[in-house]
Amino acid sequence: MRTATSLLFLSVIGAFAAEPRVEFSASAAEVACYDFVEVTLKVTQSEAKNPFTDATVEGSFCLKGEKPLAVDGFCDSADGSVFRIRFMPSKPGAYDYTIAYREGAFEKSHRGAFQARDEKKKGIVRVDPEFPAHFQWEGSKERYFWNGTTAYWLAGWNDETIRQAIDRLDRLKVTRIRAALSGRVKDGRAWFEDVFPTDKFSFRLEPWVARNPSSLEKPDFDVTRFNLAYWQKWERLLEHARGKDMVVSVIFYVDGRRPGVDPFGKTGMGGADEQRYYRYAVARLAPYANVMWDIANEYRLFRDDAWAEKMGAFVKQRDPYDHLASTHGHGDFRFRKSPWADFALYQSWDEHGGYGFMLKNRLEQAGTSRIIPQVNEEYGYEDHYPQGWGENRKAPARSAETRARLAWEICLAGGYQTTGERASPLGGWINGSGDDTMIMLELYGHLYDFFTSMTWWKLAPDTHLVTATQPHPAAKDTAKAPPRTFAARSAEGDLAAVYVPGGGVVTLKGELLKDQLKPLWFSPRDGGMRNARALRDRIYRTPTADDWVLLFRSPCNCSFRDFDNEFEK
Repeated sequence: MRTATSLLFLSVIGAFAAEPRVEFSASAAEVACYDFVEVTLKVTQSEAKNPFTDATVEGSFCLKGEKPLAVDGFCDSADGSVFRIRFMPSKPGAYDYTIAYREGAFEKSHRGAFQARDEKKKGIVRVDPEFPAHFQWEGSKERYFWNGTTAYWLAGWNDETIRQAIDRLDRLKVTRIRAALSGRVKDGRAWFEDVFPTDKFSFRLEPWVARNPSSLEKPDFDVTRFNLAYWQKWERLLEHARGKDMVVSVIFYVDGRRPGVDPFGKTGMGGADEQRYYRYAVARLAPYANVMWDIANEYRLFRDDAWAEKMGAFVKQRDPYDHLASTHGHGDFRFRKSPWADFALYQSWDEHGGYGFMLKNRLEQAGTSRIIPQVNEEYGYEDHYPQGWGENRKAPARSAETRARLAWEICLAGGYQTTGERASPLGGWINGSGDDTMIMLELYGHLYDFFTSMTWWKLAPDTHLVTATQPHPAAKDTAKAPPRTFAARSAEGDLAAVYVPGGGVVTLKGELLKDQLKPLWFSPRDGGMRNARALRDRIYRTPTADDWVLLFRSPCNCSFRDFDNEFEK
């Protein structure tokens, strides 16, 4: 017969045995700056019914003598047996870290250390502190030229195709991809495009476990449990892009109003479950140096401004690395003064979103006394002609050439742009897939080469530099389309660019430019160059009746050389 003392002893032993056991192991004792140390927690004897809600991992790390950064860990197994936490150093030196695993009243702590070495990585993209309308790599201090493309369903591909798509876009000089975490449609006909699922591609982006995964519109997501295989695919996507110094804009929702995409709805927006989604994404993905946050694509279709303010601030609060963040709206940006919004994103299609539109945005932003970069994130995809829209555009209104022309306008207005390749049949702007028959991004590569060959961040739009524009002698239909120009120059007048679509004869206001500058004609069509020569004082004629850019530069602000052979005739 057991005595009361023995029963008490057995109960104490049972309680002790029921406590979780936690083992900590670090991936490395030394890591490059802007890479990360990952500490894995192996958990046994856990009593958490749902490890995503009933257990937490939190930590901090710091360079000796500096302020520690608070970091969230995350569950990486459906049964709660594996948790991870990641520390991304930005400076070389010795780091200490602490980690705490909590489950109910139980807590297990751990301390560790690692070294960070400087491998000259570019690091995180920041707003340029000296020229805040532009961007800069934090690590290398190089200026970052945003040359973006849209690939919403990139994560719908298998790993091999994701890598191939990223490699191709990198060769085409794309520096930023926008891709969605959550999205769900049957096929590309949702946007009037003939793009369909295959054995390698799905239109179902599923961050959560679905109780009814076969249903498109009613997947019945369990928002308290995450689809781990999907998140692990996203990590492989980011790792491959990071190796190319390619930034990925992580969009928390695309087409959030479509059935099955947003499991929270109006009643749950901004609540604890939705916050868990955003917090989990930050915990897993923020240690990759090459991310930016897009709180939602076209958020106003299913959320309101107050929600965007709340969730934007929440992401900034949870992200220890302070990655750049914004949200995609429409023709106006409503967060010009919001501390969490690092740059402005617009959606303004076709000629409505060109030079004049971006110049207006730049001036309106300056009026707030807070300068931030201005980006037209969506201005009409290549050969995309949805029926029933306000403007019934038809081919070739959104050809590769017209999209590239708008990109030149946007950049000369002091802004940046994100384009989108033809979708049908390979995928293009829908999922990032393309082949060598698709040439639009080659035109954008010439734009990239042009601007990155000079101190482009010193240029500002100037509507006074060109005083007159006349048609080129070989131009056709001049009465129907009078010539236009788009200009920018440096404050010192030692660098200037004038874009002349369709060619023409331009007269410049000479006193706005320094003497002895070297003029050059640059072709946006093929990247060709030739020396320029004035017809008369400050009057220049494009070499042909095609698109040309007239560049004035000095050797100290531009790497373009002089040519021995070609003045315009």
